[in-house]
Amino acid sequence: MAADATTTGDHLPFHRLPAADVEALARGEGDDAVVRALLGAERSRRLLLLRALDNALTRNEATSLVHADAWALLERAQRAAPDVFEDVLMSPSTGMWVSLAVRAARGRAPGEEQAPSWVVTGYLSALAAAAAARAGVDFSITVPVRHGMVLLPTLGCAVLPERQPWSTARVTGHAGRLRITGAGEDVEVVSGREVRGPSWLPVRRLTLGAGGAVKHLVLEELDPYRTFPRPSEPRPMPEAEAASWSALLADAWEIVRRDDPVTAGAMRRGLMSVAPTPVRERFRPYSCTASAAFGGVVASRPDDAVQLAATLVHEFQHIKLGALINLGPLTEPPHGPDAPEELFYAPWRDDPRPLGGLLQGIYAFLGVARFWRAHRHTADPAYVSPAHFEFALWRGQVWSVLNEVHGHAMLTPLGRYLLERLRERCARWMTEEVPAEELRLAEWVAADHRSRWRAHHLHPPAEAVEEAVRDWRHGAARPPSALAAVPALVPDSEVRFLDTAAVLARHHLTDPEGAVRTPPVEGADPADALLIAGRHEAAREAYAARLSGKEAPVSAWAGLGRALSPDPSHEVAARLLLNHPERARAVQDALLTTTGHAADPVRLAQWLGQDLAD
Repeated sequence: MAADATTTGDHLPFHRLPAADVEALARGEGDDAVVRALLGAERSRRLLLLRALDNALTRNEATSLVHADAWALLERAQRAAPDVFEDVLMSPSTGMWVSLAVRAARGRAPGEEQAPSWVVTGYLSALAAAAAARAGVDFSITVPVRHGMVLLPTLGCAVLPERQPWSTARVTGHAGRLRITGAGEDVEVVSGREVRGPSWLPVRRLTLGAGGAVKHLVLEELDPYRTFPRPSEPRPMPEAEAASWSALLADAWEIVRRDDPVTAGAMRRGLMSVAPTPVRERFRPYSCTASAAFGGVVASRPDDAVQLAATLVHEFQHIKLGALINLGPLTEPPHGPDAPEELFYAPWRDDPRPLGGLLQGIYAFLGVARFWRAHRHTADPAYVSPAHFEFALWRGQVWSVLNEVHGHAMLTPLGRYLLERLRERCARWMTEEVPAEELRLAEWVAADHRSRWRAHHLHPPAEAVEEAVRDWRHGAARPPSALAAVPALVPDSEVRFLDTAAVLARHHLTDPEGAVRTPPVEGADPADALLIAGRHEAAREAYAARLSGKEAPVSAWAGLGRALSPDPSHEVAARLLLNHPERARAVQDALLTTTGHAADPVRLAQWLGQDLAD
């Protein structure tokens, strides 16, 4: 396949971003021109990956003949209709597939968990068939069948009465018509026809907006490589669900255009597909991207169009940063093959994150803060208070992490430059006014998340905990000073729902009594709902009862600290639990193991907090 790059001497040229484009990306922005440059680099990366896959398959006698037919057909399609070839090449699913296929061919990744290798490599034949059909080229080629589904990427999917999980079908294109033959059945379609039927499911292409603001987008339900990081089988949507998604996306697009026009301009070119997944719990949408699948977003059905708009902004930040990292790394690799990777607190995650992952979160949530900063001034009246809360929450969370990793030794020059520019921008946002109640609630939620995270992932020195148990049992006036040593980070792989306070806060903002009245929030203790409703005494009693028994929820220590904080008589205990809940958890667990009995959690926290009170 032909590439646009020209050689200089014996070397291929590098893709380079102009300084103005790098500066725009470092501010968290980047317009249509920046995205065009990133796409140019991504195109070259995919062509190189396709060539690497071609070389790997050529060495494999079992696949060389089949893949040679596909390769030749792709080249014919490229010559006949370059625009069609580019659309197929730059589809997010193509990028995901070729990256996985190359790693699998080189033995660096297992590839798909279920599909056999010939089905994975056979995707190349399906790509070639789709490109040739759309280009009007006559052809005939064998493609894989997945559970009766014959996928032609960017075009559609034929449905055969196939009972075997994996098989093949013959796809023939002639005079603008397609015939798919397999399992004793023929499916005939006119190339490009958008009419859906029992045996043919065309790709859903949406047109959002109108005039100069029109946005074309694929609502991707068919391609196995639409989901990340693992493929998944096609999931055709009922028409009502597809219509609902179309309406939500249309409304979300108008919101982004109004509130973040620079990002909307970049999205017109760079956001190519949205792959829906089932609805999640309210205020807990799921979304993801992959650097290999530029332009593709996976998203659960949102609560409303505003939430979807924020999600699209969030994920488009990941898309931009992933493309930038492909051109130049932001972090240095760990020193030495056995060097452990340093992990950090990420206020948007349950788990500790490496520096590279933390930078992705910073970049994404700075975009989220930017969105809510604008939306709080344009929102419908019922959404103004939540918008202020979201802006205050995310600017604060991003600011705290930016300060933590600013100037880190593992940052590359590009990484340092990026963080400096982001920090400058976020610093200006930190001076902007937010209504007092929404600001208080955002700070409360942020502190709660950090406390819960510490309780789960940090462990004081074991010797100090043992000493504290002895001193407590012997009636010592204060805990041992060794307990204040820097705790060890021991990731708790089972922890989930550290965002419980944020979810409850959103319920509270949209319905002041909703946090208590609503069906239980997953991961929330009944005491958490009492706390968000301001019933501190009842929450304190509920937390204390839970923490006095066995198998108490770890996060309850942070909740108890929140419940105690308004009472001056419990200031010492509250400060300990808000800042170092891991100490109370470790000593209480050791007491249960040693004596079989738990201490009164408030008295224990009061005792452990004596050092902080000095």
